[in-house]
Amino acid sequence: MPRDTDGDPRPHAVVVGSGFGGLAAAVRLGARGYRVTVLERCDQPGGRARVFRQDGFTFDAGPTIITYPALFEELWQLCGRRFSDDIDLRRIDPFYRIRFNDGRVFEYSGDPERMKAEIAKFEPRDVEAYDRFLAASRAACRIGFEEHGHVSFARWQTMARMVPEMVAQQAYRSVASVVGSYFRDPQLRTVFSFHPLLIGGNPYTVSAIYTLVNYLEREWGVHFAMGGTGALVKGLVSLIEGQGNAVRLSADVAEITTEDRRATGVVLQSGETIEADIVVSNADSCWTYKHLLPSLKRRRWTDAKIRRARQSMSLVVWYFGTNRRYDDVAHHMMLLGDRYKSLLTDIFHKLHLADDFSLYLHRPTATDPSLAPPGCDTFYALSPVPHLGSGTDWEQEAEPYRQKIEAYLSATVLPGLKDAVVTSRMLTPLDFETQLLAHKGAAFGLEPLITQTGYFRPHNKSEELDNLFLVGAGTHPGAGVPGVISSARVLDEVVPHANSFV
Repeated sequence: MPRDTDGDPRPHAVVVGSGFGGLAAAVRLGARGYRVTVLERCDQPGGRARVFRQDGFTFDAGPTIITYPALFEELWQLCGRRFSDDIDLRRIDPFYRIRFNDGRVFEYSGDPERMKAEIAKFEPRDVEAYDRFLAASRAACRIGFEEHGHVSFARWQTMARMVPEMVAQQAYRSVASVVGSYFRDPQLRTVFSFHPLLIGGNPYTVSAIYTLVNYLEREWGVHFAMGGTGALVKGLVSLIEGQGNAVRLSADVAEITTEDRRATGVVLQSGETIEADIVVSNADSCWTYKHLLPSLKRRRWTDAKIRRARQSMSLVVWYFGTNRRYDDVAHHMMLLGDRYKSLLTDIFHKLHLADDFSLYLHRPTATDPSLAPPGCDTFYALSPVPHLGSGTDWEQEAEPYRQKIEAYLSATVLPGLKDAVVTSRMLTPLDFETQLLAHKGAAFGLEPLITQTGYFRPHNKSEELDNLFLVGAGTHPGAGVPGVISSARVLDEVVPHANSFV
């Protein structure tokens, strides 16, 4: 059994990557008696949830929406601490402001009467559909998240047992199809079907079980951590260190070492070898199998299978700060273009970078002004785009694309934007590949198709070798903050207790 130089008797777990999945896994393993070393290739923890600080502005790089705080509260409880003592979590109201290209606006909240009033503005006959739709969403949430989001799908029988309930919930249909069976108005159909895009799924192809997100938000709300999402990362690191464990930065893993089809540790790009009893990879699952196990003859996740797998979309994210405030802009905004279904076809199926786009606009200073200098605003504008399979040259396309976003925002919700921007940076699909080691630059791992979900997704307990485990967006249950933290909960079921190594 590997031991550190201080003679720590606990069995050693190495976690590759410090995204939310990796940090949550480290906390859970520490609580189960492991000595844990988290290895992060970047110079700060967080993975997709890292933080950019520039010219007095603070930008959350990735996730900004917290929908199920109990998952974080549980991690603090495992360490004998109270989440609320460390994190000031604020409920956002409305959850989202959805603006259509014709100027119509839907204020999406958790209040059923306000929601019905919003629906009535678009189509009064659709008001009665809301309660029926939420009842179906609640059932989907129970099946897909509450009962199975933390359960291992290493055995096909686990998924088989779900089939009757999934059929009853019409999981064989798409989210858009099921939403369309409740609502008449085309714009309302968009309002209630866009949620899969938050986890990298196409509403027209992803299973209707993902209507669960609608109820998840309604029941537990949409929240934001004061100080930004990075405050959650900082809090998780403090939990790990409080357990006597470590997060090492600028520690780039080159390879997972193996012996007799068993993970034995890792080798860093520096040449340093770190032995471990178990290895947990929070890296992209396809990247893990394709690049971190170069000498292993893989039986299931072969290069050919990875090549055939469908990857999620990617993103262009423009981070910018302004020298003025836009106080009429909500914390979360969806700015939808003229096209919906055909734009998604371009992104997911044709892998074509279209001239038009829809945007998610994040203005965290609506809730926390400390994220910008006084009198200023912090923003990011996120545009779904095809992954690198499109062949787009982002070194050439990034700036023209940013300029189109800037012009659109200036003409709609941020007048005078060009003259107001005082700091700026971008993240493109190429950055997802080179900085975050995402296969094909896909921002959410494997696309959450029914054929790439549950048993058919890379398992939390590796199918390729013993003592290797996976967490994060590329494994079960999938992308999104609740998904990646739940992937760490699965470890309680599949990772041997630390006592088994004594």
